[in-house]
Amino acid sequence: QVQLVESGGGSVQAGGSLRLSCAASGLTISSYYMGWFRQAPGKEREGVAVIYPYGGSTYQFDSVKGRFTISRDNAKNMLFLIMNSLKPEDSAMYYCAAAVTTRGYIWRHTEYQYWGQGTQVTVSS
Repeated sequence: QVQLVESGGGSVQAGGSLRLSCAASGLTISSYYMGWFRQAPGKEREGVAVIYPYGGSTYQFDSVKGRFTISRDNAKNMLFLIMNSLKPEDSAMYYCAAAVTTRGYIWRHTEYQYWGQGTQVTVSS
């Protein structure tokens, strides 16, 4: 069965950095669209960054461009989100997700079939 397990969340001060990890089993991440999504209390779940299968093209949502980087280690079958220059508005539960196909809708969380349990990120000012 497919399992995605996030780790690396925590509490940091504004301007700090965190690296989130997603350990995958039951699927090969290089064959899937892999995304990081986040959800803050009272808000919709939103896409953060996506890496495409095979070629590994990466995309970041406008709010995190220049600050967050998505990457993967195919040998370890792990996905990462490197977050720099964190802001209080980045505080959220962060989820790792996988999709066989997104039909081009890479920022729609409903396109992703597999999800981790989430890891909490809290950024204080």
